Amino acid sequence: MNLENLISCLKPVVIEAGNEIMKIYRNGAKAEYKEDGSPVTIADKLSEEIILKNLKSIAPTIPVVSEENTSSHINTSAEKYFLVDPLDGTKEFLDFNGSGEFTVNIGLISNNKAIMGIIYAPNLRQMYYGLNRKGSFFENKDGEILSINVNKNKSKDIIAIASKKHQSLKTEQWLAERNINNIISASSSLKFCAIAKGNADVYPRFSPTMEWDIAAGDAILSGAGGRITIGDSKTPISYGKPNYKNSEFIAWSGLKIV
Repeated sequence: MNLENLISCLKPVVIEAGNEIMKIYRNGAKAEYKEDGSPVTIADKLSEEIILKNLKSIAPTIPVVSEENTSSHINTSAEKYFLVDPLDGTKEFLDFNGSGEFTVNIGLISNNKAIMGIIYAPNLRQMYYGLNRKGSFFENKDGEILSINVNKNKSKDIIAIASKKHQSLKTEQWLAERNINNIISASSSLKFCAIAKGNADVYPRFSPTMEWDIAAGDAILSGAGGRITIGDSKTPISYGKPNYKNSEFIAWSGLKIV
């Protein structure tokens, strides 16, 4: 399937999943806790059911690795597979006094690289999607579609973006060492979207994440001219790692940050 056509097919899927999430969000959700201590809700599970059902119809030959489907976490040898996070930012979803920055994420991996990503923030009614190195787009609640690109204005102060719920001392130290004082916060995969849109320049992440947390954002960021590397190195992050666990990473805009 052509990747542009794939995105067109996935748009209504993430909206359908987002609508189910919003029904629960408006009525209040209770969390259960997984073995690793992270929260999960009925919204995660319903969103996943919708996505898996549709992916089976849209792309029946492509395997799917999804956060809540633990049986899919056995490392696949497939050259191409989907990575699905049906509700990224569950802590934000459970925080009814928060910003509502939770998302639905679908990424497509090929040869250990994220080549397509789509992210939908149902509470904000914002959608981002893109193809690795081929362009990324933002679609607002009115259906207006805008091409997005990372910031390349070297004269402006560098803006860092950090997690609201997963801030670490190492992150603070990394920013301080580079005299980066302009720091904004966001939740879920919207941090990658903020860089892709030119609203931030760097996102250092030193606390644990999984591949499904970042795949869609990686493809969108790359399509907008940015990148994700393993730590401070120039080595691009890759996929298909043991247990799908990421090492420390940094997401970058087009600016040189030392």
